[in-house]
Amino acid sequence: MRTRTLVIVGLVVALLLAGVVSFYASARPDGLEYVAEKTGFLDTAEDSATAEGPLSDYSTKGVDDPRLSGGLAGVLGSLVVLVVAGGLAFAVRRRGRDSEDVRDDNAGAGSR
Repeated sequence: MRTRTLVIVGLVVALLLAGVVSFYASARPDGLEYVAEKTGFLDTAEDSATAEGPLSDYSTKGVDDPRLSGGLAGVLGSLVVLVVAGGLAFAVRRRGRDSEDVRDDNAGAGSR
């Protein structure tokens, strides 16, 4: 399988999972909220600085349909992560090639 095909199939699967499966995620509180509730300190929790962000609370601000809002938040979040991770991988890959070229040039110069 070609690399490009693998990347495209992986991207489509990731976006489908993020957009469709995210709606079926549990509505119950996550582990930290559950423990805070059981031990009695949930009332002391404060909102984070990003609590009013466009994708906070696993939903998309401005979209009224909960299914569409959650799916869109999953897709947008996945795209952001994929772009950042892809950019970092590309930067590291390019840096590695440049340093290999320099090493190859230095090795060739020493054997003359």
